[in-house]
Amino acid sequence: MAIAETVKNHLTQKAVDYTLPSHPHSGSSHETAEASHVPEDHIAKGVIVKDTSGYAMLVVPAINYVDMKHVRKELGRELELVEENEFSKLFSDCEPGAVPPLGPAYQIETFLDEALTSLANVYFEAGDHEHLVHISGDDFKTLLSGVRHGHYSHGD
Repeated sequence: MAIAETVKNHLTQKAVDYTLPSHPHSGSSHETAEASHVPEDHIAKGVIVKDTSGYAMLVVPAINYVDMKHVRKELGRELELVEENEFSKLFSDCEPGAVPPLGPAYQIETFLDEALTSLANVYFEAGDHEHLVHISGDDFKTLLSGVRHGHYSHGD
C-alpha cells in the first residue's frame, strides 16, 4: 500500500513535500525506529482515546508514554485509551495498527504534544507497517495547524 489515500490527499491539500522511506515490516514504534534508523523521538505516533464526546487523537513522540491521568486533568475530560480493534472503522484505508498521526485528515479531534513542535524533521506511519512519511517539522505543524497543544506524554 505504501501510503494511505487519506494521508496522501492531506499532504497534497496542504502542499507539503514529503519522502516515503521504506523499512522492514515492524509491529511497534520502537521496531519502526530501529528498522528505519530514525531516532524514536522523531517519530510521531497517534494514540486514540475516547469519551462520551467521541474519539480523539493524542499525537506524541513514539518514545514517550501517554500519561492518561495527566491528560484527563489537562483536558478536563474522562478520556480512555481505545483498543486497537476499534481503529479499523476510523482508519479504513490503513493496515490495522498503522495509525497516521493526522487526526484532522480523518476528522478526529487532535491534541499535539509540545515535544514534537521543535523538531527539524518528523517521521510518522504512512498507513502500513513498512513506510514512514518524512517531512520537515514546520510542515508537520502546518498539517496539524489549529489543534490544541499541550504536554500529554513523558519519557521513561
